[in-house]
Amino acid sequence: MCVENTPPPSGRLTRRGVLAGAAALAGTSAVLAQAVSPAAASGGAPEAARGGAGRGGDLVVEGGTLLDPATGEVTEDAVVVITGGVVRAAGSRARLGNRVPSGVPVLRAHGRWVLPGLVDAHIHLNTAAEARDAVRKGATSARSGSTNFFQDIAVRELARQVPEQAPRLRAAGVFVTPDLGDTLLADPELAPLARLRDGVRSPEALRRVVEVNLARGADTVKTRVNERAGLPDQDPLTQVYDHEQLSAIVAAARRGGKGVLCHSYSEKGCHDAVTAGIRSLEHGAFVGERTLHEMRRRGTYFTPTLTAIAGLADSPDPVLAERGRTYLPVLKRAVLAAHELGVPLAAGTDSSGGAVDPVGGEVVLMHAAGLPALDALRTATTGAAKLLGLDSTVGRLARGYAGDVLVVDGDPLADPSVLTRPAHVVRAGFQVQAA
Repeated sequence: MCVENTPPPSGRLTRRGVLAGAAALAGTSAVLAQAVSPAAASGGAPEAARGGAGRGGDLVVEGGTLLDPATGEVTEDAVVVITGGVVRAAGSRARLGNRVPSGVPVLRAHGRWVLPGLVDAHIHLNTAAEARDAVRKGATSARSGSTNFFQDIAVRELARQVPEQAPRLRAAGVFVTPDLGDTLLADPELAPLARLRDGVRSPEALRRVVEVNLARGADTVKTRVNERAGLPDQDPLTQVYDHEQLSAIVAAARRGGKGVLCHSYSEKGCHDAVTAGIRSLEHGAFVGERTLHEMRRRGTYFTPTLTAIAGLADSPDPVLAERGRTYLPVLKRAVLAAHELGVPLAAGTDSSGGAVDPVGGEVVLMHAAGLPALDALRTATTGAAKLLGLDSTVGRLARGYAGDVLVVDGDPLADPSVLTRPAHVVRAGFQVQAA
């Protein structure tokens, strides 16, 4: 969990060459070469651009049962009109009348349910193949949980240029962690940190990593307070940064106008992270009641990544399997307690290492933890969209929102598991082959 090692990029990579270098590492160079015009390559094209055209796809989704996660409203025989990658109208066929354009591709959803594309608020996308897989499994928007060499910056650009091949992404850049390992090679500005005997721990070193991330264009900053649960030789209850160090990271990120997501497990670690001012608590299996109250007061999000913790139980390693069996019920109780207190929740799979889990599975686990089905769905739609700062464009199918659509074979309020097997996925008005 929380980022697998991948080979470093060429030593010729410079900060000015982040798009070309990281795209090559992520396997996106060929795709971008086909899709990006000179104006787009310079950063002038909008997110929905395709081939420099500056727009998404046109599509009408008709005949299905439309679900609005924001209100819970269900509309039979619905029509969703998407032009230029944006929803222009959505509602019952009878109400829309002549607002349905002719000559536009039609996706027939009769007998199926229609809802907005889902949001995976914690995922590690290191390659173009992983980005495509995430979309095919229903994640049309996402937040990176960090990458080793700024691959997520390139994936974010891929999503802007060829939206059907990657989720709309909030990139986190590289992990702010005591031992950077080969990530020292991600940017020449990080190389001086190799001289530090104790790793990235001093205020100056912590600021350096944050500032390099911001210079590379990261949308958010990822750090940790505890060791990893997914490595048997680490103890996830061991704290690696204290309150003062976490505060230094948060302060550096805030100077750049960014928030911090923090990998955490222990009760004290969670409390230190939240009181240091992080934007979202990741994993957080042993978060305590006092910390949950503090999160509610501050509006701190909780991204429990139940999928990743549940996955540990299936590990062939006995240490990891035992952690999964022990941590999952504890984490489910924490999720329910958070929900009952009014702590905002966001769905995240923590997928990494080439395997992408459907974010619909996280919704299933949220429901299994005790959340009503609609509230569980909101953690992967309206709730996660707000965490990512996308709540005015993502998480609903309403006028002005992104033309990202999930079509499923059943009522997700009666059986959330239908979200794990989308029949159709639409990204910015373009139909994508579902997984």
